[in-house]
Amino acid sequence: MASLLKNYLCFVIVIFFSFKCSFCLLDTPCSPLIVKSGYIVCVCNATYCDTFPSADPVSKGNYVVFTTSQSGLRANKQILPISKSSKTTTVYHIKLNETRQSILGFGGAFTDAAGINIAKLPAAAQTKLINSYYSKDGLEYTIGRVPIASCDFSTRAYSYDDVPGDFNLSQFTLAPEDFKYKIPFIRSALSVTSRPIKFFASPWSAPAWMKTEHNMTGQGTLIGQPGGPYYKAWATYFIKFLEEYEKNNISFWGITAQNEPTDGLMAKFPFQSLGFTPEMQRDFIKLDLGPALQNSSYKNTNLMILDDQKLFVVTWMKTVLSDPEASKYISGVAVHWYVDGVLPSDIMTLAHNLYPDKFLFGTEACEGSMPWQMKVDLGAWDRAVSYARDIIIDLNNWVTGWTDWNLALDLTGGPNWVSNYVDSPIIVNYEKNEFYKQPMYYILGHFSKYVVSDSIGLNVNSPAHKPLVEITAFLRPDKSVVVVILNLGYQPETIELTDDVTGYIPLTIPGNSIQTVVWWLS
Repeated sequence: MASLLKNYLCFVIVIFFSFKCSFCLLDTPCSPLIVKSGYIVCVCNATYCDTFPSADPVSKGNYVVFTTSQSGLRANKQILPISKSSKTTTVYHIKLNETRQSILGFGGAFTDAAGINIAKLPAAAQTKLINSYYSKDGLEYTIGRVPIASCDFSTRAYSYDDVPGDFNLSQFTLAPEDFKYKIPFIRSALSVTSRPIKFFASPWSAPAWMKTEHNMTGQGTLIGQPGGPYYKAWATYFIKFLEEYEKNNISFWGITAQNEPTDGLMAKFPFQSLGFTPEMQRDFIKLDLGPALQNSSYKNTNLMILDDQKLFVVTWMKTVLSDPEASKYISGVAVHWYVDGVLPSDIMTLAHNLYPDKFLFGTEACEGSMPWQMKVDLGAWDRAVSYARDIIIDLNNWVTGWTDWNLALDLTGGPNWVSNYVDSPIIVNYEKNEFYKQPMYYILGHFSKYVVSDSIGLNVNSPAHKPLVEITAFLRPDKSVVVVILNLGYQPETIELTDDVTGYIPLTIPGNSIQTVVWWLS
């Protein structure tokens, strides 16, 4: 009885905060499912799904704030007045003249697993799920990652050319999975977006016949040396992929040279991989991949190196980018988040300072990946906080964007052909023809929806006595300022923001919550 009463009270709180006042402007509010105390997801199906509010310009002298909290607020919108004078000593100064990087965007990955799960929903629910990420009603993602052939989040290991010795790749062909689980949903995203989407592609493994171990899994590199026939064939494989997707009206803004190249250097690695040392990747790009792109119609495709843990970023950049013949083909450096907890927070600033002309970009992250973690933990606020902290740290250290992993998984965290299950911001329950938006989903929206592409990072002077408050700020192309604030504590925090031009923006940030604040300079 006590448990039932607690759940009822939590439900009442959620509904109260969704509807409590006229200035809470959610167009369609969350339909909450209380998994357990403090664990809330929003339920969507073919007929109902909540929407994510936009930051439309407000009248001069006002600002808009969006709040998501562990207690049940989901992107709740308020329009409030700017103060002419300060009423607290806790003032965060947004430095309009101290700028950093330009933002590329935020997004997720169109894996086979994501497509399989979305395809199991009724057609109307499929549309609502894609809308939830890419439309004006959703997070308005501007990034999409696409695996080149199979990865662990496929149901089998496959390549696009399994004919040994086919160095000209005359037998290259896309797989059934591309036509069933990737291309249809990429097209759906393109059909609903109001913002340009930057798609980038990443390979997990070359065909087995190109590799030293003749297997798509485990330890293995390409046969021979960079500049040799196997490396040339592998470079051609990238071009063939881009051509085949272009035939399906899908163009790519970028590619990474290899997903997690250090995986293929590990004995008995369990799923698709291809090993590269920094020196091997440097020479492959210099002798094979770079020229192949340059001599094709895809010479303007952004090529990114590494696509692996930040642990390797400094060594990799020094080795690859110090070679001018390799560097001239490279636009940026791609990083994953999985060991960020043991790295200094400024490692990406160190990387930026080495080669400031190359952009830094987060290309993969997910929760539930560690052996000791639950794979899917429905409604877990701590996983949302983990996302928010990592994004804020990245953005404050010159990273230009952040890409989540699978767009949607099932209740087990799959499918995954090697049982490498993880969590996702959206979980599909196909037996009930519905899907669940987790706190991670709303956290991502606090960045993707409001920190739009081409926003410029701004420095913030923060009071030293607020260790539980984390903050990042940007100047948007429409001359508005956007600030994202995470309260890690249980208690509310009262602060003010100022840019020394607008006035003072008073905020009360609930405990265990995130807020995004937007105001216009003119």
